[in-house]
Amino acid sequence: MALEGPFSLPVSFDLAATFLFGITGALVALERGYDVVGLFAIAFVTGVGGGLIRDGVFIQEGPPFVTSGSGYILVVLASCLAAFLFHRRLKRLHRTVAILEALGLGAYAVVGVDKSLAGGLSVAAAILVGTINAVGGGVLRDVLTREEPLLFKPGQFQALAALAGCSAFTLLRLQFDLEHATAAYLTIALTFVLRILAIRYNWKTEALKAEPPEDED
Repeated sequence: MALEGPFSLPVSFDLAATFLFGITGALVALERGYDVVGLFAIAFVTGVGGGLIRDGVFIQEGPPFVTSGSGYILVVLASCLAAFLFHRRLKRLHRTVAILEALGLGAYAVVGVDKSLAGGLSVAAAILVGTINAVGGGVLRDVLTREEPLLFKPGQFQALAALAGCSAFTLLRLQFDLEHATAAYLTIALTFVLRILAIRYNWKTEALKAEPPEDED
């Protein structure tokens, strides 16, 4: 089952998420003492990495959407500038960074699902791709900075919040037939609340540990 017609969410959803995630990537680059090239590279992969995976691996309808114009590159540059100018203040304001990340998570979840449904993917595949769209940039950032991806470690709900958002958006669009923008705003709000509650109350996933083999007599 897929939505008919072209992708119709305003591009501002995608650009806003790119800016928010770009800032988080730029902050990592600044903390590591990277130069201007490293700053842009890490901000770029964090900001648009999920979209590149979505378009290049799953949807495959021509060049990735982020290359369709200069807007995304300009937004990444703006995120680099914002992080450079305000990084000392942002480093102290961990709550502000968490809010930015939570907002971006919901926005990218919405964009990923909607583009996937419009591209003809099944519902299950669209939810999966939407989740990858939301967290893929962070995984690429961690790989490039030689960190074990945070996504794979026990921690406060991030991928699960994105998954819940993707599922909610699909339900609102396909079952309740809500208008794109209304469903998007509700989904972003839901994902944001789940992520902030997970941070506030330290809701965390648990490590899976294999049972040790029983000693043979």
